[in-house]
Amino acid sequence: MSAHSKSNEEILKEYNVSVEQGLSDAEVTANREKYGENKLREKKKKTTFQRFLEQFKDVMIIILLIAAVISFVVAIIEGNPKEFFEPVLILLIVVLNAIMGVVQESKAEKALDALQNLSAPHARVIRNGVEKVIDAAELVPGDVIHLEAGDFVPADSRLIHSVSLKSEESALTGESVPSEKDAAAPVEENAPIGDRTNMVFSGCSVTYGTATAVVTSTGMNTEMGKIANLLDNEGDSQTPLQQKLAQLGKYLGIMALAACAIIFVVGMLNGIPALEIFMTAISLAVSAIPEGLPAIVTIVLSIGVQRMVKKNALIRRLPAVETLGSASVICSDKTGTLTQNKMTVVKAYIDNADDVVLVDENCPEDIKKLLMIGALCCDGSVSFENGEEQHIGDPTETAIVLAAHKNGMPKDEINAQHNRVGEIPFDSDRKLMTSINKFGDKNIVIVKGAFDMMAERCTGGNIAKAKEITEKMSADALRVLAIGYKEIDTIPAELTSEEIENGLTLAGLVGMIDPPRPEARDAVAVCRQAGIRPVMITGVLVITAAAIAKDLGILVEGDRAITGAELDAMTEEELDKQVESISVYARVSPENKIRIVKAWQKKDQVVSMTGDGVNDAPALKAADIGCAMGITGTDVAKGASDMTLMDDNFATIVSAVREGRGIYANIKKVVGYLLGTNIGEVFTVFFAMLLWHETPLLSMQLFSVL
Repeated sequence: MSAHSKSNEEILKEYNVSVEQGLSDAEVTANREKYGENKLREKKKKTTFQRFLEQFKDVMIIILLIAAVISFVVAIIEGNPKEFFEPVLILLIVVLNAIMGVVQESKAEKALDALQNLSAPHARVIRNGVEKVIDAAELVPGDVIHLEAGDFVPADSRLIHSVSLKSEESALTGESVPSEKDAAAPVEENAPIGDRTNMVFSGCSVTYGTATAVVTSTGMNTEMGKIANLLDNEGDSQTPLQQKLAQLGKYLGIMALAACAIIFVVGMLNGIPALEIFMTAISLAVSAIPEGLPAIVTIVLSIGVQRMVKKNALIRRLPAVETLGSASVICSDKTGTLTQNKMTVVKAYIDNADDVVLVDENCPEDIKKLLMIGALCCDGSVSFENGEEQHIGDPTETAIVLAAHKNGMPKDEINAQHNRVGEIPFDSDRKLMTSINKFGDKNIVIVKGAFDMMAERCTGGNIAKAKEITEKMSADALRVLAIGYKEIDTIPAELTSEEIENGLTLAGLVGMIDPPRPEARDAVAVCRQAGIRPVMITGVLVITAAAIAKDLGILVEGDRAITGAELDAMTEEELDKQVESISVYARVSPENKIRIVKAWQKKDQVVSMTGDGVNDAPALKAADIGCAMGITGTDVAKGASDMTLMDDNFATIVSAVREGRGIYANIKKVVGYLLGTNIGEVFTVFFAMLLWHETPLLSMQLFSVL
């Protein structure tokens, strides 16, 4: 059994530790020897010289080097200093390409380096019955740690006790809303990371509440460590152009050697001097190689990079430009890429109304009142600087605050009119938050939270109708909050949930969602018109993912939406058969994402992958073209990607693909032109030798037209 599926008692028994005493020094030493340090393993890095040498493995490069050597030999034999220009130029092109390759590889190493930097520097731990602060690297499984708001989680840990705990886990799950944690929550063995509510994970942060936890995994055994392993194991794949050029190089090499051998034999049989026919044969072989191709391709790609920057697409690797043009599948994250990454109130319901009302900037008065009392019971705030919204606090709260603001009720103004005189903070057990505000000489209790918890505490309002509306809004993938109220005569000295949060009257419901980007629908439609298959891969619940995907046109008739658990249950053969019918993957793990990418690649598809979190990094690296988010993306994701979207917009990918297709077409034209001229030389000399037993071009003439 995994740590998340065990009870608190089982965890404490497994590590033979008590919450009060923690581990002893001897137990710490034993566990460190057994599990190692709480550090991510560093792969032995290649030297710059080793990277430089590896750039010369390409067949085309090897042939060009041979051509340069032969050109040097010819120049020496001829004794003409001008003839050294050709081999020097070839070597310069090859060396410049090698240098560029080394630079790009060095940048790629930053992905793992960034991952290292996510580790928490310190941890508060109980050892020998004493609380102390130690380096996070010194933690071992079994250590009892304390966490509070603002702390980074130093290692994967099982919660033993928690109070209103929330953890920011977007780097691992992709969800923008902090995850609510509960030490007592039962969790199934096969639950995805996002549903392991009794666990906290290394590299994430605590945004609210406090907790005591037992460390269960350290170093490379943490979820972050598993991602590091995946990154380490994923090599850089060749782009379609690189693959085709390598194949072309092999064919050209074989053709050149064959022509060289035949010409040499024919020449010798016809009594041509050995040195003369040898130089002619070698020159012919060299002339078959378009040595200017690497330079031209580099120039074309560089121009493409500059043009894409203007369209908010920052290219990190030159070959990625043409890969975009070959993309046939785009696997995209939901949050921030297809959606606005901003929870927004879109619907509201007033108690006893016939139906829900769409929320905009001109809501009816009863909806405005609902938004106002909802905003009064929020700790989040929204500020405006240089025309941009700055959201501070829980996204669900800022969504209500913003909706009230847009309807002429800024939070600071309504707070001043109805100042808060008491509160009961949000608690993950109650799933409620309460404030007491002054309305003239009245004390009004305002409670907001989950409908099921609110329904138990309301004595006024049409609860049955509200339940029906809640189910309806939930089916549309909306996150629903209920708002209730009551009046009290006096404020108790000690506020308790039992006294304050009972006997409420239901005011209404608000439904919110992270809405799709307006331009995303058109971008998806353009993809389909261009023969590109859009696929959504996200960490949110499947009902939410499917609703957004349908709205955008990603999930169409006949397509399926599945969870990471369902994907785990599939064999590789089953996935290969079904991958083309699945358009949405929800609640997925980093391993799931790599499987999806590789399943499409097995179908000979060129896959583009977008993402922003640490959990996306392995798939970004495995994909033919990895696109990281420039605004919300982590350094790890950016380091593993080939391209960065400066505006985090799916539509930018589509624009980049369009630009890439144009560049790819231009490169093919260049290759066709160069091959046409070079092969024309080869055929002219080859058939002349066969038919008339003499060459129409001398070796120096062949070199001069290279």
